[in-house]
Amino acid sequence: MNKLILQGEITADGRLKVELPPDLPPGKVQIEITMQPRGGTLGDVLASGLVGAWAHRTDIEDSAAYSRKLRRRISRRGKA
Repeated sequence: MNKLILQGEITADGRLKVELPPDLPPGKVQIEITMQPRGGTLGDVLASGLVGAWAHRTDIEDSAAYSRKLRRRISRRGKA
């Protein structure tokens, strides 16, 4: 089996956009999707404003405890 890695994009309406090489022979393929982080690089994430977004909230005394509480609630969603 030959492996070819292509870059693409999933659109908001659920379509996969990818540019195929012109010399690619016809035939069946198996598609594996690896999601890229939206922020890209660490610099992109830091520049996004998400890091430190809770810095000025006065209702959160312990941000680590608050984060753990949120993760616990999210992990229990949908469980009976």
